[in-house]
Amino acid sequence: MPRSLCQITDLTASEVREVFDLCRQMKAGEIKPKPLEGKSVACIFTKPSLRTRVSFEVGISELGGQALYVTDSEIQLGKRESIADAARVLSRYVGLIMIRTFQQSDVEELARYASIPVVNGLTDLVHPCQILGDYFTIVEHLGQRDRYRIAYLGDGNNVTNSWLNLASLIPVDLRIGTTGDCRPDPQITERAGQNPASSVLLTDDPKEAVADADVLYTDVWASMGQKHLAEEKERKLERFQVNSSLLGQANPGAIVMHCLPAHRGREITDDVMDGPQSVVFDQAENRLHIQKAIMTFLLKQA
Repeated sequence: MPRSLCQITDLTASEVREVFDLCRQMKAGEIKPKPLEGKSVACIFTKPSLRTRVSFEVGISELGGQALYVTDSEIQLGKRESIADAARVLSRYVGLIMIRTFQQSDVEELARYASIPVVNGLTDLVHPCQILGDYFTIVEHLGQRDRYRIAYLGDGNNVTNSWLNLASLIPVDLRIGTTGDCRPDPQITERAGQNPASSVLLTDDPKEAVADADVLYTDVWASMGQKHLAEEKERKLERFQVNSSLLGQANPGAIVMHCLPAHRGREITDDVMDGPQSVVFDQAENRLHIQKAIMTFLLKQA
């Protein structure tokens, strides 16, 4: 059965480090593998995308392959035909599947029946490629350390869940600042707490979350599919806005991260996002490199 990446926890800690090493080498131009030469990749999108689509399509091209953009109206996954049948058919045509969709169960079922690797480009539950690229960005800017103090501020969403998944594998001091009814997935939180090398704090005090933090991280308060909750989330989460006052509570050399797209003036202010401590656009660039590394790693395992 081929290896897939439905969640970060599909990897072991040593495999996560192998992916990071591949990413570093690719970004530095030290290796130029073409594992997709002569192959195509089905890129299924049931959610709109900028970074995921462009970074995957460019990455697939640089790995020697061809990206096929497949929309929800064309595939109607699980409606026009079963997910299992779609997985079996696509496996006869392409060398890899990337999917960005709503339900995590759709990704897992696709991976279960496909005879080729499947990569989760985002679901409502998790965003594994984003966080692997973000951790790589942290190492680039802060240097290799045993553990980073990462303060996540805002809604407990798929990004938060993926930070927790990473903390369940490798040492992370993760502080999540959010309200009681915006917390991340409880099972994923519990699993992260079982890693003795990591520390996980959930707090409704933003200052407690960012105290001496190495990284301040935020995301939109209302994710895709939740825009009808935008005003309610803004009322609940406005205390967790990443601004210069809150940044001043962190380490002087702390970096600021946002997975984009940003609602400037809501979860993050312009002066911080465009300031000298922001690495937001380095994060965006590294999506390309980490996804190339992930695809190369999975194809090597096939």
